Amino acid sequence: MPEPLWQPSREHIERTTVFDFTRAVERDWGVSLGDTTDLWQFSVDNIDKFWRSLVDYFDLAGETWEGPTVVDADRLPGAKWYPEARFNFAENLLKRRDDADAMVFWCEDQSRRRVSFAELHDQVSRIAQALRAEGIGPGDRIGAYIPNMPEAVAAMLAAASLGAVWSSCSPDFGVQGVLDRFGQIKPKVLFTADGYRYNGKTHDSLGKIRDITAQIPSVERVVVIPFADEDPDLQGLPGGVLWDAFFAAFGPGEIAFHQLPFDHPLYIMYSSGTTGAPKCIVHSTGGTLLKHACEHALHCDIKRDDRVFFFTTCGWMMWNWLASVLAREATVMLYDGSPFYPSPAILFDYADTEGATFFGTSAKFIDALAKSAVRPIESHDLSKVTRLWSTGSPLVPEGFDFVYQGIKSDVQLASFTGGTDIMGGFAGGDPTRPVWRGELQARMLGMDVDVFDTDGQSLRREKGELVCKKPFPSVPLGFLNDAEGERFHNAYFDVYPNIWCHGDYVEITEHGGMVVYGRSDATLNPGGVRIGTAEIYRQVEKLEAIQESIVIGQEWDNDVRVVLFVVLRDGSVLDDDLIKTVRDQVRRNCTPRHVPAKVVQVADIPRTKSGKITELAVRDVVHGRAVKNKEALANPEALAFFADREELNN
Repeated sequence: MPEPLWQPSREHIERTTVFDFTRAVERDWGVSLGDTTDLWQFSVDNIDKFWRSLVDYFDLAGETWEGPTVVDADRLPGAKWYPEARFNFAENLLKRRDDADAMVFWCEDQSRRRVSFAELHDQVSRIAQALRAEGIGPGDRIGAYIPNMPEAVAAMLAAASLGAVWSSCSPDFGVQGVLDRFGQIKPKVLFTADGYRYNGKTHDSLGKIRDITAQIPSVERVVVIPFADEDPDLQGLPGGVLWDAFFAAFGPGEIAFHQLPFDHPLYIMYSSGTTGAPKCIVHSTGGTLLKHACEHALHCDIKRDDRVFFFTTCGWMMWNWLASVLAREATVMLYDGSPFYPSPAILFDYADTEGATFFGTSAKFIDALAKSAVRPIESHDLSKVTRLWSTGSPLVPEGFDFVYQGIKSDVQLASFTGGTDIMGGFAGGDPTRPVWRGELQARMLGMDVDVFDTDGQSLRREKGELVCKKPFPSVPLGFLNDAEGERFHNAYFDVYPNIWCHGDYVEITEHGGMVVYGRSDATLNPGGVRIGTAEIYRQVEKLEAIQESIVIGQEWDNDVRVVLFVVLRDGSVLDDDLIKTVRDQVRRNCTPRHVPAKVVQVADIPRTKSGKITELAVRDVVHGRAVKNKEALANPEALAFFADREELNN
């Protein structure tokens, strides 16, 4: 039998927050819970009691958290959480006010700053006063086209203190990509920087901002943070003002946190938009606060004075997730720029220099690092890093191997799945359980996650659809401009009535963990047999000659055939021998059904702004269908490599 890659000691388990929380639940409700498996079962059998214990345990700030925990708990969607509560999201993130680091910021090798908790509070106070003077109040929308920098977090908290709704995009989005998003939400105020840096180069933002604001008449004020230039040109920007000047007239003081209901909107997030215009997903103040409190404290074991890093941009949900770490009175470590500049070791330099205790990244980064010559285990201390989390796409078993062999041997490695749709995860880490190769450790507390077949029957140790059978606080309020809720219903609830169907193809393991095989809407179906794309990637990307790959199902001869596109390493050639090697590798380690009928070389693979490869967009191009929203892609020019391929016509 295989051994776990990491095993927590009894002493470690008893020091975790979730261990202490479990004892609190036992006291609250007079139950006996042995471990987190029992706690999970309690949390989904008693959703009202579990989330009530969480609010009480963390002593969340607010005018009141009294009243019922959940009303209409049998409705999904439709359950109402804490209908009588009144509180403020920002107040819960700004409780600490000393001189310790609230935020640390690196921009590649060119900029380093830190902001204390006291300084952050004062800055939020001044920005909030300035926004209030602009007439901003509850429900008004604030946009940000901004690098992942401290000013973004401060502006978000100021907006949240007033009850305004925050929405951000990273500055590498093109003009149309921003218009597709902010054009729908119609912000009054837009925060931006004059530019951003990536891969050692400076890129202008203000030219794009002029084009954007010219087409969004709702924008009355553009606040510009000097980042690339000390004296940026504000000409042509509606209400253009520099960051410091915007709040110069206001001194720091106590913040008048607007007390709001649980379901007051906090964030507007966006679907990837690869199958059409991005959907504007509206998330609640309370849902975000509770979901992040649960994950940070109970699954990540983040405590006061932890130093938490996650590689993200302001256009990805992980930025919102990372900002909430402030509620744990921990330090948020921000990084903007390329994760490989000036060297592939820059993020580990950052972790060592700043004493990161929690290191978060993407599966794609781990895969790229594994294929490079970089071995942080040989070059970096990383002694303070005790947790390493990965998301964005499934972390394959070989990725687990690389973490323990190439990064750090004594670390809790957690892959997790969820996303923008729920402002968190369905399954992920558990600091009290062993880490098994290729598996997510556990289902998230309070999330009644199951695996269904096409008939809605529960599966164990078989692959099927990831579903959630009961309401949870971070179910979105809905989609913007979807008054009847039809688009929202069709996105998550039209497969199984009253049950959230997420679109992931997964399996629950004998350890109670989970394996994610890919998106079910990109699942291959040759001969009626469902195949997860991640199963093929796992085998193909072991091969030294292949740098990256993407696989789709091509409609062919009244069936579907598997087509694999590969990007080769320099010096490699896609000849008959390599094609045979690819097919043999897949056949030997998967099944004959997995073997690609076609293996085709391309120069690049299209991906979203958050780095996910876009199987659906490639599939549309191959079938001659229009890709409805190329602006959602970081490199839309790569789609041309898949069009009219002669190899796919026979």
